[in-house]
Amino acid sequence: MIGRLTGTLLEKKPPQVLVDVSGVGYEVEVPMSTFYTLPEVGAKVALLTQLVVREDAQLLYGFATARERETFRQLVKISGIGAKSALAILSGLSVDELAHAIAAQEAALLTRIPGIGRKTAERLLLELRDKLPTSATAAILTGQPPTSGNDVLNALLALGYHEREALAAIKQLPAGVSVSEGIRLALKSLAKP
Repeated sequence: MIGRLTGTLLEKKPPQVLVDVSGVGYEVEVPMSTFYTLPEVGAKVALLTQLVVREDAQLLYGFATARERETFRQLVKISGIGAKSALAILSGLSVDELAHAIAAQEAALLTRIPGIGRKTAERLLLELRDKLPTSATAAILTGQPPTSGNDVLNALLALGYHEREALAAIKQLPAGVSVSEGIRLALKSLAKP
């Protein structure tokens, strides 16, 4: 599998780029969030990649960050979402916006993306509920600095709480609380009947 490309950017034609790696030109499709971060043609570029093999083609998709690539991988696992649809979703929403939409169950935000209807949006909300990176979800929903919110969330998940329960408990924490105090307060709120 091709996991990363580092080379010279030869062409930029959205959503596709051409990267020269030691004399071999790789055509890579990228979401617009990655496309906007690319350097000028002729500059060095590094992309994390995902190779998708179909009966009629082998397609390479590139991403600026590991979170984008992981989100793409989660999206293509969903029935009815192919690589093109996943690329459209990541072009229409950042990973943080997608995590927020999933956590808040906002189907309307997803239906604004071309090619995503109401039923597909509802399927995305259902199947991605516990699969997106929790750091984005926790940071957005808690309004806390990502480090303490993530640590408290990870501790609650390790203790066996469901992510939705853990996020609800974290939302109730006061701003600026330490990790140990946050865990204690979250456990106390989860223990209430």
